[in-house]
Amino acid sequence: MSKEYDVDVAIIGAGPAGLTAGYLLSKRGLSVAIIEKDTRYVGGISRTVEHEGYRFDIGGHRFFSKSQQVVDLWNEILPDDFIQRPRMSRIYYEGKFYSYPLRAFEALFNLGVMRSALCMASYAKAKAFPNRNVRSFEDWTTNQFGQKLYSIFFKTYTEKVWGMPCDEMSADWAAQRIKGLSLGSAVMDGLKRSLGLNKRPNDGMQTKTLLETFRYPRQGPGMMWEAARDKIVAAGNHVLMGHALKQLASDGQSGWRLSASRADGGETMIRARHAISSAPMRELAARLHPLPATTLEASRLKYRDFLTVALKIRSEDLFPDNWIYIHDDKVKVGRIQNFRSWSPEMVPDASVACVGLEYFCFEGDDLWASSNEELIALATKEMAILGLVDPAQVIGGAVVRQEKAYPVYDDEYADNVEAMRRELEATSPTLHLVGRNGMHRYNNQDHAMMTAMLTVENIIAEARVYDTWAVNEDAEYHEAGSEGAENALPAAKAVTADQAAALNSLRDVPSKIAPKKDRKAA
Repeated sequence: MSKEYDVDVAIIGAGPAGLTAGYLLSKRGLSVAIIEKDTRYVGGISRTVEHEGYRFDIGGHRFFSKSQQVVDLWNEILPDDFIQRPRMSRIYYEGKFYSYPLRAFEALFNLGVMRSALCMASYAKAKAFPNRNVRSFEDWTTNQFGQKLYSIFFKTYTEKVWGMPCDEMSADWAAQRIKGLSLGSAVMDGLKRSLGLNKRPNDGMQTKTLLETFRYPRQGPGMMWEAARDKIVAAGNHVLMGHALKQLASDGQSGWRLSASRADGGETMIRARHAISSAPMRELAARLHPLPATTLEASRLKYRDFLTVALKIRSEDLFPDNWIYIHDDKVKVGRIQNFRSWSPEMVPDASVACVGLEYFCFEGDDLWASSNEELIALATKEMAILGLVDPAQVIGGAVVRQEKAYPVYDDEYADNVEAMRRELEATSPTLHLVGRNGMHRYNNQDHAMMTAMLTVENIIAEARVYDTWAVNEDAEYHEAGSEGAENALPAAKAVTADQAAALNSLRDVPSKIAPKKDRKAA
């Protein structure tokens, strides 16, 4: 029941980072073995799940990067299967759709005369008597838009996603997240648009707009990572499915012995000169031998979890959006994906729509612990509450749970990550951390890939010639501008502008401040 492999590099996790590393190492002639605990799917959070011929994502994954290196690699792995898709997402509130980003005139019209008047009065009050002691997301957003608009368009969804009250989230995060948007400027932009005074680019909008189209594999992002897996195997290397990390032990000669538990009850042993881990830092620390001194710090790292309930609905289509944000506290769902709008090939039957209701949760809470049948019933009920679907139209469903979807940035996470990183770099130079969970960073797909790409160069050089953690914390990453806008510079031991474009592809995460009662006591 035991199997053994001797390779140059052992890789933990077949997500974007692990498969990118495996593919590039295979091209360079190195032998690799990748372990993946999922028995069927590669791609991690970027996988595409198939159920009775219907395909759906774990979240949505647009293929956009300012790094030409990343774009070129996508095209190399999947040269013939990208399609260009229109981007559309809106906010859904009390039976009406609102553009995202918000358009002031449309929002006020949809809200009706009375509520619009209350919103404008609330906005005027916030401008006349602003909160001078701005500490929280609620403080900052109320100052910008007034209490009424804050409660309608910001509070409910934000709290669903992050699982904590808006008055405990930092104002700094709000300023980054909603930078450049104010009600006054939105009204002026709307007036100019109505009078035909706007000029391209951006149709006169003062704030940066999101991409109007995006590239997408015709059968979902899983196509990319299945293709990468196939190329790795075709090169004579190994992608071992249904293998969960049991232990990663030093061999005493700067190399590694990796043991993995197989789904069939057996065990696999991999010997390697280098090891690459995209496993959550908390789990890796607990399975390293000898245990690192920073195991306690790693054990304190926290995560936000996520589940998708995919419903098959007897309807040619429901709405044209790729996804909609649900700003309604009567339901628990936070976002609804329309997989046909991502690609027509995601849905095999033209008379049946497939949507994914996304629920943000913590592993072990009531939502997470609910049975699949209970979750499908909840999703069906909430679609009816929202007025989007008659329950009689629902003809089936499936549930996918995604643990550790979002690394939590609490007060001590940065110190905990830094402590483990510094110890491993000092004691284990042939162990490399990559990807979202491997580095505990809320990143985009291209960031995960670039950490793997630079790690491959470090392995080839047998030295850490690139710093995979080299992120400019002040850099902005917007899905605006041209794909591959940063061209690669000549190779150097410093991170190039092209590589930095991907390494800066991180998302904002709210930091937590003291609750109101504690702030008052202080």
